[in-house]
Amino acid sequence: MQRSPLTLALLGGLMLGGCTLAPSYDAPDSPVAAQLGDSQPASELTLPGWENLYRSEELQQLIRTALENNRDLRLATLDVAALRAQYQIQRADLFPSVTAEGTGTRQRLPGDLSSTGQSTLSSQYGAQVGVTAWELDLFGRVRSLKDAALENYLASEETQRSSHLALVAQVAQSYLTLMADQQNLAISRETVAAQQSSLDLIQRRYEGGLGTELDVRQAQIALQGALANQASFERQVSQDYNALAVLVGGPLPELQPVSLSDDALDLVAPVPSGLSSDLLTQRPDIRQAEHQLRAADANIGAARAAFFPSITLTGAYGSMSSELSGLFESGSKAWSFSPAISLPIFTGGSNKANLDLAWVRRDQAVASYEKAVQVAFQEVADALEARDSLSRQAQAQQALVEATRQTLTLAQQRYEQGADDYLAVLDAQRTLLSARQQRVSLQRQQLSNETDLYRALGGGWEAQQATHLVAGR
Repeated sequence: MQRSPLTLALLGGLMLGGCTLAPSYDAPDSPVAAQLGDSQPASELTLPGWENLYRSEELQQLIRTALENNRDLRLATLDVAALRAQYQIQRADLFPSVTAEGTGTRQRLPGDLSSTGQSTLSSQYGAQVGVTAWELDLFGRVRSLKDAALENYLASEETQRSSHLALVAQVAQSYLTLMADQQNLAISRETVAAQQSSLDLIQRRYEGGLGTELDVRQAQIALQGALANQASFERQVSQDYNALAVLVGGPLPELQPVSLSDDALDLVAPVPSGLSSDLLTQRPDIRQAEHQLRAADANIGAARAAFFPSITLTGAYGSMSSELSGLFESGSKAWSFSPAISLPIFTGGSNKANLDLAWVRRDQAVASYEKAVQVAFQEVADALEARDSLSRQAQAQQALVEATRQTLTLAQQRYEQGADDYLAVLDAQRTLLSARQQRVSLQRQQLSNETDLYRALGGGWEAQQATHLVAGR
């Protein structure tokens, strides 16, 4: 079967495309230690999806609502869609754009313009398919630009993943803060009730001649201080609700107070220490930096290709006739073929400058990648260290609460027996209140630290893993 020059050129161009002048990708050497933590290397770690991180159904529902409604995450999703479309546009340049066209003209020339001196009537009809200025990608310029667009798209997916993970962590942290403040509010209310009972008792003792007015005034001061502490936590709980509502993206349901020591908030998969630093590659910000580095390599390939000739093809194939009825009859075949080559001779140094810029951008991408790894290593190491120290601190704080509670009991007994004044009772009450609230704060820090460690390791995306578009990569 005989083929037109245009068809042969198109087939040849499609077969020749494929190689690029981009440098081969080599991952930078890791700028951190091989192991996270001081213990022996742990077995392979698989982090659960966020749905399994906490047992609290209430918290899970808040996270689901936030993922549906949060505006920042919605913007990140739209950025991914935009870069996906940009990649598809760039990829389309690899293939010829084929158009079909039908034309028809009918023209009358007056006699004074006709060679015969008589007016003439002429017609011309055509039907053809054609290609306009399709670049044969012999040196990989178009393919390099396509690769760069693909890597930028994949980097945007990692940005979305990072936003997803950050939002899950923020909702969990905000929820834990609210639960801690609600627990402290309950403690402050218990303290107010206890102070009111003490004031009533001291007032009766004073009226019975067993106490002093100073004891009454001290008890009143302690009660007012407890009321002020209660009002402070009431305000804080209200602000916590407002902050959580912003993250969730809408009004909150009525949330039931939960003790931070409740099993519903325990992590189901505590992260072991002694982890390999290779686990950091799970983090979306490091994957994003790697895709950006690959994009920089592809841009170098495009800049190198600009030094070589550019060949474009324009052509058409179809049928032409002076009569519409004869358009597809034998002998009406028509074609045109117009290849063009452009060789850069003098560009004022722009091609060289573009190549130098591409290499600088790559060096910047390497530095960004190394920095992302270092930051990730620091965040994980800090979280592992904080977990151990917080555990020891929480145990000591629990012992302090018990000792302080016993001290208060003894102080109250000594006051009722007349062996000591009321100042010792007040001091024990203040110490117990502070110790209980500090214990709540440490419990919140422990749970928050596990969330921080989970996020620092890049976990929680398995259940919602994005599908990467890898066609033509």
